[in-house]
Amino acid sequence: MSDRLPSPPQPDRRRLLQAGSLVLLLGAQQIARGASIVAVRVWPAPEYSRVTIESDRQLVTRHTFVPTPPRLAVDIEGLDLDPSLRELVGKVQPDDPNIAGIRVGQNAPGVVRLVVDLKQAARPQVFTLQPIAAYQHRLVFDLYPAEPPDPLEALIAERLRDAAPATAPAPPNAPEIAKAPAPAAATDPLGELIAQHGLKLDTTVVPKPGASSAPAPAAPPEVAKAPAAPPRTRGTATARATDRLIIIALDPGHGGEDPGAIGPGGTREKDVVLKVAHLLRDRINATQVGGNPMRAFLTRDGDYFVPLGTRVEKARRVQADLFVSIHADAFTNPAARGASVFALSQGGASSSAARWLANKENEADLIGGVNVGGQDRHVQRALLDMSTTAQIKDSLQLGSVLLGEIGGMARLHKPRVEQAGFAVLKAPDIPSVLVETAFISNPEEEAKLRSAAYQNQLADALMRGIVRYFAKNPPLARSRSV
Repeated sequence: MSDRLPSPPQPDRRRLLQAGSLVLLLGAQQIARGASIVAVRVWPAPEYSRVTIESDRQLVTRHTFVPTPPRLAVDIEGLDLDPSLRELVGKVQPDDPNIAGIRVGQNAPGVVRLVVDLKQAARPQVFTLQPIAAYQHRLVFDLYPAEPPDPLEALIAERLRDAAPATAPAPPNAPEIAKAPAPAAATDPLGELIAQHGLKLDTTVVPKPGASSAPAPAAPPEVAKAPAAPPRTRGTATARATDRLIIIALDPGHGGEDPGAIGPGGTREKDVVLKVAHLLRDRINATQVGGNPMRAFLTRDGDYFVPLGTRVEKARRVQADLFVSIHADAFTNPAARGASVFALSQGGASSSAARWLANKENEADLIGGVNVGGQDRHVQRALLDMSTTAQIKDSLQLGSVLLGEIGGMARLHKPRVEQAGFAVLKAPDIPSVLVETAFISNPEEEAKLRSAAYQNQLADALMRGIVRYFAKNPPLARSRSV
């Protein structure tokens, strides 16, 4: 007789798998069930409009895009319609370039249906973001127009409108720099730029609707030009002064979902730097150097988020001559103060502080929220280190003159241009710098950043630095390829 006890009956394998599947299904429902809405936000912009639903738990969704009429339908599971979701309806502004309206309703028990009605054909992206910084779980709808606006075409059209005979007055507190006259129709410096991009525009000045067809008055006498300088080289190309539009890409940091640093008094970095960029844009648009008119291009012109790689790509699409990213520094110690200028580094950072700051600024995509799976391969490529020795050399020269001008009106944090691996400075063919205008975490400097006087002084200093840079480094002839 054996002492071994009989083995207990083994459960059927299929029953075990079914039981496990049931547990998994219940778990998924439990994750979504009972989620609470923390906040809802709508961020309109010409390039895309974003809808964000923030909740205390990750939301489970199913979505469908209907092309005619264009609308995005999203079913959110585990939710009951509450006042927070109803707020989305009223958050859509009439001038939103992409969203016509939002409808919400209880589609089924525990399922809320949200329909975003669109103004045009679109390429919607729906994705979730994990908690980071001050945010909890986020469900994001990015609504891109099917035919995105061409930033270069918009820049040219704007320049042509401003080429009308009437000359706008210079902005207040503008520095004493040569102002651009209205160019004569036959010598419009945009001819090369227009032809290069195949736009169906005549190179003569296009009058505004309703304007007189009388010939434009003669151009005023030649204005003072920047001092002549010997040709320079960037890589293998020989530089020469060219009668063409000089384009300066201004990059106000952060925006939209990413507020940037916040001062002790509640001042948000994204708001301050946008104001400074607008002031600098006015000065650039009213200036010429070496007989060449200038034009500013903003990577964002409102309160919306732009990924770091997209900022670089946009500057390259308009073939910018310079890229100036504007920020307001922050540190854990409120005593830190002073303005700084940074260029890219192919190696290590020039200091531990520069490395710390670059790491912090490079986190913008995580906070602002990027749909990594939906990024265009060209944008992804822009995030790679495409820097060149010549670009960094030019960037250091630009940074040096900007730092010198800022030092004449404000305290500097460091007396030299620092270097680190900032993702936003990685355009291989555009001299690029990042300007930290002051420490917003310092109560004294936060108050300065909020003041119109200081903002105007900053814009003046940056304008003088840009003009000084071009006085020694005439703009290169434009490449024929975009």
